[in-house]
Amino acid sequence: MTQPEKDEKILRTFITVYCKKEHGTEELCDDCCDVLDYALNRLKKCPLDPKPMCKNCPVHCYKPEYRAKIKTIMKKAGITLILRGRLDLLWHYFF
Repeated sequence: MTQPEKDEKILRTFITVYCKKEHGTEELCDDCCDVLDYALNRLKKCPLDPKPMCKNCPVHCYKPEYRAKIKTIMKKAGITLILRGRLDLLWHYFF
């Protein structure tokens, strides 16, 4: 699996967990779909190679409102996933 595929999978996982927890839906709500579409579009258009994690990136390509949303999603879903035993995500976070 290539790095962009891994990043896409992680984005989908985090946004799905967040939406399920915060909005109580099995499928993504319209707002979460919008965030996912935006994030995937930004991921595909990233000019850096190799692509760094967004939090360490010198070029912030997200609009401020989307950046705030994705930070909230990553924080809340990340805590949920780690509490469920997804320690591999800690590895991704730190390395």
